[in-house]
Amino acid sequence: MLAAVIGIEGTALTPAERRLLAQTPPAGVILFARNVADRAQLRALTDDIRAAAAPAVPMILVDQEGGRVMRLCPPVWRSLPAMAALGALFARQPDQAVQAALAVGHLIGCDLAEAGIDVACAPVLDVAAPGLTEAIGSRAFSSDPFVVAELGRALADGLLDTGVLPVIKHLPGHGRAQVDSHVGLPVVTAGPDELAARDFVPFRTLADLPIGMTAHIVFPALDPDRPATLSRPIIEGVIRGQIGFGGLLLSDDLGMGALSGDLVGRATACLAAGCDLALACSGRIEDAQALAAALPELEGLAALRHARALAFRGTGQGPVDLAAAEHHLRATQLVA
Repeated sequence: MLAAVIGIEGTALTPAERRLLAQTPPAGVILFARNVADRAQLRALTDDIRAAAAPAVPMILVDQEGGRVMRLCPPVWRSLPAMAALGALFARQPDQAVQAALAVGHLIGCDLAEAGIDVACAPVLDVAAPGLTEAIGSRAFSSDPFVVAELGRALADGLLDTGVLPVIKHLPGHGRAQVDSHVGLPVVTAGPDELAARDFVPFRTLADLPIGMTAHIVFPALDPDRPATLSRPIIEGVIRGQIGFGGLLLSDDLGMGALSGDLVGRATACLAAGCDLALACSGRIEDAQALAAALPELEGLAALRHARALAFRGTGQGPVDLAAAEHHLRATQLVA
């Protein structure tokens, strides 16, 4: 399998996408709103992706956090609260908030499992700081790292209960960024001790989870020259070392404005820095073909981490009581 996660163009595979999946199957395919119409269409698409790639079995990922980051949207799918709403509830009723986060994980996971999607790019573990870019905003649980860790753990547990794998993001922390990394490169000037005492806490606490995603942010105290996604000192010394994350590590989308250079150069650099998978979300077949021609197969430690991540699918506590999860969110007034 190719050491990449790619996007696709629309609601059904094109002939060129089908050929690429058959000839050079990637480790994963990520879906967006452009790929989603209704329940029957989405399940047909995920089944078709797997059939086209067989005997390889790519992960199928989607950003489904709740709030404004949901690719499976109402009215076809249920409405779910933003993570900041769970954090606000925690300030009033901590136990209720933890149960609500678990319920959100259950509901997201059941929706995704029904659609044939096995990886949710959630929870966001970034610790909110003053001036935080709206690109994160209400996606962050709280400004308290221990609240972020507790609610993030509950949501991740809820996903695992349904057999869906969580992705912790954005390592080593996006919560101080004041620039939207979709359009520019954030620089976070906090010192290493300050970062360790606050920003890294949720990631250290949840370092046992199977998959993580990097941040396109420069931390001059950690590496003055490169953003985390492209920095071997940050990936090896901080994410793998200080934080202790041993799972499968994928880059954030390499098409974002925070990075410079062509896509293949970005992908090659992120793998050289220590990412296991290069994430390219554009959906352009030309991008996927360029990566297929240039990138290596998933091998060595990256392949081992991939296999370990997939093994997490059987570690949840299920079965899930959907009615109870929905009732809990209504009772806490997090959904109508």
